[in-house]
Amino acid sequence: MSTTDTDRVRAAASALGLDVVVRERPEARSLTEAAELLGLRPEDIVKTLVVKRSDDTFLFALIPGDKAISWPKLRAVVGVNKLQMPAPDVALAATGYDRGTIVPLGSSTAWPVFADESILGRRIAMGAGAHGYSLFVDADALIAALDATVADISAPAPQR
Repeated sequence: MSTTDTDRVRAAASALGLDVVVRERPEARSLTEAAELLGLRPEDIVKTLVVKRSDDTFLFALIPGDKAISWPKLRAVVGVNKLQMPAPDVALAATGYDRGTIVPLGSSTAWPVFADESILGRRIAMGAGAHGYSLFVDADALIAALDATVADISAPAPQR
């Protein structure tokens, strides 16, 4: 991936009227390391997770970095019995972005977005389409621009 991918993200944000900042940073090996590099708390970095439905369509789940998807909650909100995380190559084919860089802006397909309610009212950082970059955006503006469904779809992250 390259800065052309961050250009795609910027262009998609501009088309939606979103004010975003894309900032280069050293590559991080984990979300915790990315938070440290950016001077943020892990919960201020929002993971964009690609989720596969049983009919081979996808959706995006926006989850704070200190949490995990609650599969029962997400299934209930989406209204399906089965969801799963696809393999990295499948997520790349579905979005045009490598895992760790995925963002709903500029995705090769505009999949539905489901955002955890805990990100409301905050400025967040997230993937920017390429490794070594972060995107900063007002969560409420992002949710509105993407017509995202907002619900409680997260659970505490498992302790490692």
